[in-house]
Amino acid sequence: MSESLDLTAPLRDAIAEAEELVANAPFIRTEQDRLEGYDYLSGRIRMAMQMAFDYDLERPLFVNPTHQFSRQGLDNPDAVYFNAFLREGVEYVVRGRRGTSADLSFQVMGGAYTADSAATSLLAFDDRELDLADDGTFEFTYVAEPGAKTMIVREVFNDWDTEERGLLTIERPDTLGQPSRPLTQDLLRKKYEVAARSLVGSIQTWFAFPQFFQYKEPVNTLTAPQSTPGGLASQRSSIGHYELAEDEALVVSVPECTDCSYQGIQVGSDWYASTDYETHQTSLTKAQAVTDPDGVMRFVVSERSPAGEGRAIANWLETTGHRTGSMMLRWQRLERDLTQDADGPTVERVKLADVPDLLPHFTPLTTEEYAERIAARQRSVARRMIS
Repeated sequence: MSESLDLTAPLRDAIAEAEELVANAPFIRTEQDRLEGYDYLSGRIRMAMQMAFDYDLERPLFVNPTHQFSRQGLDNPDAVYFNAFLREGVEYVVRGRRGTSADLSFQVMGGAYTADSAATSLLAFDDRELDLADDGTFEFTYVAEPGAKTMIVREVFNDWDTEERGLLTIERPDTLGQPSRPLTQDLLRKKYEVAARSLVGSIQTWFAFPQFFQYKEPVNTLTAPQSTPGGLASQRSSIGHYELAEDEALVVSVPECTDCSYQGIQVGSDWYASTDYETHQTSLTKAQAVTDPDGVMRFVVSERSPAGEGRAIANWLETTGHRTGSMMLRWQRLERDLTQDADGPTVERVKLADVPDLLPHFTPLTTEEYAERIAARQRSVARRMIS
């Protein structure tokens, strides 16, 4: 039997449409931008297939759709993301073992992020509300309320070198022990159609999303700490975008916050995605950064090293060839609210050559010292990776 069922036709058409969207993105300026777009497209295809084929509403599971090979939504380099689809009125049991990460949070979302709308947060809490046993294990039951579509779990790491991942499962007691549905042409056709819609929709969504927030702000600024759109009650963020010449830098100063488990900063690309955080330093947490004696962390965002050729500084955030891009600071598992005066960032656009004179504690690293920082990042990302 060699007859083709042509079930992949919707996905083939969607890939062609997605390629046109990526190839003609309005912010492409260089060949590197275009090539990154095609790499971004590969992640969107991977995510679309995973969303369509790994999920089963009868047999739920937590899937990790966002990582260094599938970047989206200015993904946090310090986070491992898990998603599980829900069905209204169904009871779910979530079990796990708490690792030693800085934050473990749960959120139930209604609807979905699209090019013209945002999902709605229906329920949000962190591990402080879990009943943890002595061995770190936990269990809770959730009955999906009207409108509930997705449970999202974020495991966030402040110290990549020492914090360890936990374990997490979800199940439906009413379907546990039952066999899965048999494969049919109609079922597979539907899965390919879902993948097709997801692929094009995700690209359109993340093209539009930063226009609602980041790009409403003046360039080379960061907002005061504020509730993260669609985020947790104990989470705050500061957003912005940059535009820098090769001989310019931003000096971002922010007090180290001791009243939260996690604090981090990152730069991202115009694809509204994280940039290479494995082999370049494009993000830093308060555990990774150097805090000056006055309690302030001072970061330098630039293309070239502020310490000169062959040297670097601990708090350098590399723009990796991106003249423009997104910026974001996050505070999570907060024990109090934040204010701009006491906790917020300040931003100064300067000449790169002037940076050493502007930082009160400017200590260059040798090439070998900076390479070891990057090597540590690679090892840590590998330990946290879920394919």
